[in-house]
Amino acid sequence: MKEVIDVGLPALGQPFSWAVRASNMVFTAHGPVRLDGSIDIGPVEEQARLTFANLERAMTAAGGSLDNVTQVLIQMIDIEDMPVIDKVYREFFRQPFPNRSSAAVKALVVPGMRIEIVANAVLFR
Repeated sequence: MKEVIDVGLPALGQPFSWAVRASNMVFTAHGPVRLDGSIDIGPVEEQARLTFANLERAMTAAGGSLDNVTQVLIQMIDIEDMPVIDKVYREFFRQPFPNRSSAAVKALVVPGMRIEIVANAVLFR
């Protein structure tokens, strides 16, 4: 059975949950969403930092930490942003790093949004 995890971010009017736990697995997706529901459309470094902070918030709410993250899928609108995103990624993750895939996409749901991630984790109890 799946359980929705309250991560403290507002509902955005779309049919999704910020984080879902099923048994000891956590499935979550994040972008540069502020606590008030507004989207950061500033520099990619700030967007990436907020995005990974939201992931950290979700993992804490699920009873884990970023150390539990096993896979991160990064979508960005400009491949040239990868070095900046990598820099921020290293602020949040340490070795051994999660499995990761990164892709440049044509657009994200909000104009000006430069990054969105999907992450999967396993909680060790």
